[in-house]
Amino acid sequence: MTPPKACIAHLCALVLALVGPARAADSANRAAYTGLPPDTFLKTWLILGPIPVAGDGKGTPSEAAQKKAFGDDWFAGQGGSSGVQPRAGLKQNIAGKDLEWRLVESKDDTIDLKPAAGASDFAIAYAWAEIDLPQATNCLLGIGSDDAVKVWLNGKLIHENWTDRPTVPDDDIVRARFERGRNLLLLKIQNMQGDWGFTCRRMGPEAQSAKLLRAARTSSDTDAVKKLLDQGVDVNTRGPAGITPWLGARLHGDTQMAEFLASRGADTNVARPALDAASDAVLNPLFKEDLPGVALLVAQDGKVRFVKGYGFADVEHHIPVTPQTQFRIGSITKQFTAAAILKLQEQGKLSITDKLSKYLPDFPRGDEVTLHHLLTHTSGIHSYTDKPGFLETVTNTTTTAALIKSFQKDPYDFNPGKKWSYDNSGFLLLGYIVEKVSGQSYGDFLRTSFFTPLGMTNTGVHHKGIALEHEALGYEYHNGKFSRALDWDMSWAGGAGALYSTVEDLFRWNEAVFNGKVLTEASLKAAFTPVKTEENKAENSPDGYGYGWMLSTLRGTQVIAHGGGLNGFSSMLMRVPAHNFTVVALANALPSKPGLDPGPMAQESVEFCLGEQLPPRTSPKSLQKISPAALDPLVGRYDYGRAIMTVEKEGSRLFARLTGQPRFEIFPESETNFFWKVVEAHVTFIKSADGKVTKAIHHQGGMTIDAPRLPDLKEFKADPVTYDAFVGKYDYGEGKSIMTVTREGDRLYAQLTGQPKFEIFPSSPTEFFWKVVDAQVAFVKDAAGKITKAVHHQNGQTVEAPKIE
Repeated sequence: MTPPKACIAHLCALVLALVGPARAADSANRAAYTGLPPDTFLKTWLILGPIPVAGDGKGTPSEAAQKKAFGDDWFAGQGGSSGVQPRAGLKQNIAGKDLEWRLVESKDDTIDLKPAAGASDFAIAYAWAEIDLPQATNCLLGIGSDDAVKVWLNGKLIHENWTDRPTVPDDDIVRARFERGRNLLLLKIQNMQGDWGFTCRRMGPEAQSAKLLRAARTSSDTDAVKKLLDQGVDVNTRGPAGITPWLGARLHGDTQMAEFLASRGADTNVARPALDAASDAVLNPLFKEDLPGVALLVAQDGKVRFVKGYGFADVEHHIPVTPQTQFRIGSITKQFTAAAILKLQEQGKLSITDKLSKYLPDFPRGDEVTLHHLLTHTSGIHSYTDKPGFLETVTNTTTTAALIKSFQKDPYDFNPGKKWSYDNSGFLLLGYIVEKVSGQSYGDFLRTSFFTPLGMTNTGVHHKGIALEHEALGYEYHNGKFSRALDWDMSWAGGAGALYSTVEDLFRWNEAVFNGKVLTEASLKAAFTPVKTEENKAENSPDGYGYGWMLSTLRGTQVIAHGGGLNGFSSMLMRVPAHNFTVVALANALPSKPGLDPGPMAQESVEFCLGEQLPPRTSPKSLQKISPAALDPLVGRYDYGRAIMTVEKEGSRLFARLTGQPRFEIFPESETNFFWKVVEAHVTFIKSADGKVTKAIHHQGGMTIDAPRLPDLKEFKADPVTYDAFVGKYDYGEGKSIMTVTREGDRLYAQLTGQPKFEIFPSSPTEFFWKVVDAQVAFVKDAAGKITKAVHHQNGQTVEAPKIE
């Protein structure tokens, strides 16, 4: 989606828009502007901070303490009434701490407060700017903040939002009246944990239009829609693709929003634009610069409706992405591996009920694991890609046998068949079994059984030294720019993710699969049946995981799909069987910029083409009213394996936050069933006979996750002075993965190689735990009281890490 742009309200503002917001001549020590043109972010501010939320900086402040700090303001009168005029170098004492106003000029749209105010979690910073206008102006300010924000204009509080979120421009729309002459703008940005920053600009017609179009796609943003319409934004405005807010809501299945827009004068006879024109209008603006690209193919009833490449397969040499560009497809490989196993079963050469021990006699507990368990991620075998230091080794060449040896002695994460947990080890083992049973290499079996018969001439197993005519290079997006990504040697992926392909070949594959040209009807039925485990056997859900395919529903309609991702590459292959509809999206960047993720791109393609034929979404009109007391048993932490979902209650509302993501409200369909509005996902809380919640079952994107409830956390009151003994580096694996422990004030942090830094919390004088994952670490002393190692417990694994520094 295109970044919003901004608007002109008066003739004088038009003149200013042409020349940009000028810094005042005497502004060497001030953040002073002459003019406030639309579509221009304010990039120069005076910053004061950090101000610790807890005051004394001890411990992690409770939510109540954070909200109190948000409510208390040292500069409530700032903006003209206090008499204090900030300037660079001015010192002020706040909460017993001497702070100094610093002039910060950002090169991009976001003011990063980590370097500007000082890296600090649970802290506050104030940002000040002066704006001189030739006449009074009413406008909308677009604010993005990480996290909570307050805004004062000329000493008057005009906006506040207590929130936990990343910085996204124009997340908050703020009505503002600027007076003729000098105006004083003050922002308060309160950080929780992690990134810390904000954006601020005056929104213009294009920005307001873009915001209205986005807000109209979800009824959770009705207030924003009303505010924009009241401001005078045209209810029939059209986005780059020619879609109006009403049509966008209709395609998205949001009938309540469509009805509201119709009541405000929206044209309900708008025709959907052509697919090719809409795709170009949305995607072309994202590739104005030399960027990695994406290939997109949309097909229905066996005919390609649209196929095109955008951006570059090789940025440095300006080689464009085309429909023939070959991308590494990551875990889409799994459906080919599953199809190979099922094909061998059809040939009578194996059975999915076979034990793993039949093919690997020395594999621990191999007589408890079946091929069915491996195909469905229910074996409990620990995923080798989750092992410490994995990414430090993937540029070297290895063998499948060596990989199997590296994890076969690892403890199981759970007993086979007990639950579902995504597991690359299972599919690596299946690729090995294909070779052992067929007598061919994995790549040769796929080529002779599938690729050659189906005309898939641009698909195969990627390996070091391969010379592909149209290969895409992998990139990653960090700190506002792209660079080459870690280049895997795909021998590390095997049957779990080693294939490369094109959008055209994957279309051929999907047509063959769903028209019975790859597997028999019985094999397909098995492959498209959600797995039952001990934990979900009582459920009757159409969502889940089959054999190498993810099974989900979009607005009540079945979707069979699988995505893939590895450093530098992201992919999605999606089928809507009821409409014979296929979308393939392949990208050569991961992480990437917003708007270039193949998963959302594929779903948006489905809704653009089929949105008016799919059932409507659940709307707030159908929400159940739940008593606040009924929400209490749901509050707690739930183990998602690689993340924790924390559920919190505020009054009569329930909120959920997954590790590393913002907190979002979840909405009730019943006392135990809830859904998100910001994403197509829902969760069911399971209660035992005595009414206690024992787990959450999460459904999203074809996956069903059983998340057991974790015990409530109990912190030990430790003396922070003792933390100094734990500071240092601990070797988690032959020097390739290091845990670095640091002390910051009265808090202790741990950071594993290639991962973010997280605070750890004491449960005893020498034992600590993470809140973001279900993991614990104990620091071990020798006879002299010196720390010699750390013992880490997570996912049933125990790692002894000697202290090396």
